[in-house]
Amino acid sequence: MPFILVGLKIEPYLTAHIREQPWAKCKNSPNSIRPLYVPSFPNLLPQTSSPEPPKQSSLSLSLSLSKLVMVEVERVFIGAGCNRIVNNVSWGASDLVAFGAHNAVSIFCPKTAQILTTLPGHNASVNCTYWLPSTKFAFKAKNLELHFLLSGDADGAIILWELSLADKKWRYVLQVPQPHKKGVTCITGIMISPTDTVFASTSSDSTVYVWKLVLPSSSGGDCKLTCLDSLFVGSKPMVALSLAELPGSTGHLVLAMGGLDNKIHLYCGDRTGKFVRACDLKGHTDWIRSLDFSLPVCTNGEANNLLLVSSSQDRGIRIWKMALANSKRKEEISLASYIEGPVFVAGSHSYQISLESLLIGHEDWVYSVEWQPPLSSSEDGVECHQPQSILSASMDKTMMIWQPERTTGIWMNVVTVGELSHCALGFYGGHWSSSGDTILAHGYGGSFHLWRNVGVDVDNWKPQKVPSGHFAAVTDIAWAKSCEYLLSVSHDQTTRIFAPWLSEPHLKNGDSWHEIARPQVHGHDINCVTIIQGKGNHRFVSGADEKVARVFEAPLSFLKTLNHTTLQKSTFPEDMQAHIQILGANMSALGLSQKPIYVQAPYETPDRNGSDGLDTLETIPDAVPVEFTEPPIEEQLSWHTLWPESHKLYGHGNELFSLCCDHEGKLVASSCKAQSASVAEIWLWQVGSWKAVGHLQSHSLTVTQMEFSHDDNFLLAVSRDRQFSVFSIKHTGVDEISYELLTRQEAHKRIIWACSWNPFGHEFATGSRDKTVKIWAIIEKGSSVKQLMTLPQFNSSVNALSWVGLDRPSNHGFLAVGMETGLIELWSLSVNRTEEHATASLIKQLDPLMCHVSTVHRLAWRNSEKSLDSRTVQLASCGADHSVRVFEVHLD
Repeated sequence: MPFILVGLKIEPYLTAHIREQPWAKCKNSPNSIRPLYVPSFPNLLPQTSSPEPPKQSSLSLSLSLSKLVMVEVERVFIGAGCNRIVNNVSWGASDLVAFGAHNAVSIFCPKTAQILTTLPGHNASVNCTYWLPSTKFAFKAKNLELHFLLSGDADGAIILWELSLADKKWRYVLQVPQPHKKGVTCITGIMISPTDTVFASTSSDSTVYVWKLVLPSSSGGDCKLTCLDSLFVGSKPMVALSLAELPGSTGHLVLAMGGLDNKIHLYCGDRTGKFVRACDLKGHTDWIRSLDFSLPVCTNGEANNLLLVSSSQDRGIRIWKMALANSKRKEEISLASYIEGPVFVAGSHSYQISLESLLIGHEDWVYSVEWQPPLSSSEDGVECHQPQSILSASMDKTMMIWQPERTTGIWMNVVTVGELSHCALGFYGGHWSSSGDTILAHGYGGSFHLWRNVGVDVDNWKPQKVPSGHFAAVTDIAWAKSCEYLLSVSHDQTTRIFAPWLSEPHLKNGDSWHEIARPQVHGHDINCVTIIQGKGNHRFVSGADEKVARVFEAPLSFLKTLNHTTLQKSTFPEDMQAHIQILGANMSALGLSQKPIYVQAPYETPDRNGSDGLDTLETIPDAVPVEFTEPPIEEQLSWHTLWPESHKLYGHGNELFSLCCDHEGKLVASSCKAQSASVAEIWLWQVGSWKAVGHLQSHSLTVTQMEFSHDDNFLLAVSRDRQFSVFSIKHTGVDEISYELLTRQEAHKRIIWACSWNPFGHEFATGSRDKTVKIWAIIEKGSSVKQLMTLPQFNSSVNALSWVGLDRPSNHGFLAVGMETGLIELWSLSVNRTEEHATASLIKQLDPLMCHVSTVHRLAWRNSEKSLDSRTVQLASCGADHSVRVFEVHLD
């Protein structure tokens, strides 16, 4: 466990020296391995040849503490959506699912519906992932301790990762040395043996690379990577690939590729040499989107046939059959058999290709087709049986399972899951579990959809819980009044609520977090949010890329669901819930206002057969808000958990940018994007009446963040104009306040992005793009502001700050610092008001595997007032990498 011995006086230049170490930089260098663990202080003391330290002023940093400080940080929750692109998701033989979320590779466990970790390393958005072994080779992987994952990004880079099942540890192995010149669109592979594999990648640069990879037999071993071939496919790139071994024990491989020319191209090669073009398969009339080979299919005891399934934007699915030429028999020809196609030669064998079947059933582009993984027919996994079952996923928002009829052999659609709807675009891909009893889809909204076959004698596919999250940058977060849940807003135009679902009394808080509501689904990118503090129902105000702030209030259905979430009565008692007449909300046709659904309102099922019930672009489904006794799934979240909008706050001249609420729940402050002093004014709103009770003028550019002091006497604002302002706020009547600009100072050399108050006093921190954090204090009874100290310069822009109090008598607390690189640091701060100075020490740099991979937008401590009696506090963060994270900080 990392620890810091304190009792030494450590000068500021030592901390700067520590930050310059390679392990602390954590750059996404494509030519170097990123560190997977960052200790708190390696090489605490400098070398004897270090330069002389600079002279300290009375206000400079003194890094000294009087006792041993030990801090452990545990990641409790990650919420993130899937990048909206085909081939982004892969289900491995490890029973884990990999997907790209912004620049990170995310790993989630379908059994627990939790994201386990994110892997940093890519400099661009992750386009595709592929497991080695995949579910297709799960029957060979029962005894494997090491599993590997390939990931490709929009810059053309491909990275190989190693997972050790024994200790659940990940390792960055290597980056493929010849990256594509444009984004990688598909990766496919085949396991030849437990250590030998061949994989291929394609890109928008119209090239296809084929690689041989020798995997290590033990964790931490070296991998040997060899490029077998580089294929240029012309002006029309390939977007789908599949590899297989040809039947007949020839040792030859076949590579199928399809793309923008509507053809399937077959290339043949051996495991060590070049790939030669064999033939083209014609039939599809639009882009080929997915290809998948089966394992060799046994006929009369011999594995002489290989099946290839293809899907296209022409809405059709085709099954192609490759058979050893000498194994064909005329008696096999039937209605469901094949139309003879081309013949190609590989080695000493020739293969006849025929069209086995054409599957028609989807009503939109078919983005994905996949054979059901083979089932092992022996304990050692050598023999297997390839089920005749295909899973397809389409933009018509359905997945279908196709199987041949036993009597005629005609392929039929036997299972359909999902729903036809214009309200949400469909599925980008579908995947089988290794056992074949679970199927997974990922959709346009960055969402996952999971179904499991729970039937015994008859198929019965039921939806299951999945992880969820935003699919665009998360711009702001806020804890509920009593911290039961975390609210987040994003540029994906949604507001989401995440909470630990304590289904069992013995479970530890945070063991099972889920998205429990989606209060707002908007028509504009949402930039900021604040939860109304004080007494009353759960309310929040959000601001988006529009000039209006919107107020939302929790409906009765959410309050009842919250009781199941916390296993206790919520902060809103049942006797008060009885007076709430709003059950939920419906979305308007334009996706802006959300109209209330009243408890007593009769619910009428629309007549779908009549002209008034037809789905059109002007109508949307009616919401059915209900009380949830278990975490809701995506279809329920999208429509049935909306909150009604109670007020609109008009006044700003540009798009809303920042919001905050005081601790008594009486005032809300708002700011908007601005290029002039008149537009950059801060508006104050009276909670309840929602009247504008103040216009605070101080800045000339956008106010980036605001925060009330914990006694609500002061309002702090920071701006793009490099200045901060402190206003004194006084309540002079029921609906009246007085305000005065106490001070305005140019505090930093670049934009000030963040600020945070000391919970125990009138000290505050500011963080800037100039890579510095400064601590300030209001002195002389609120008449002026004085700088107490400056923390050593950081490696990147400081974009988020949050101060939590831990010890009131000593005025001691933690300051969480979030940076543009995605890294988070924890600093211990103590303020001495008598001598007007502060002391600080860096106590923890969070492991890069735990942190964001892009800019941290906001940090928020959970329940800071109650943390005095606990040695464990929780920290929430959100960032440009589409993720919301919760950390647990353990103090010793």
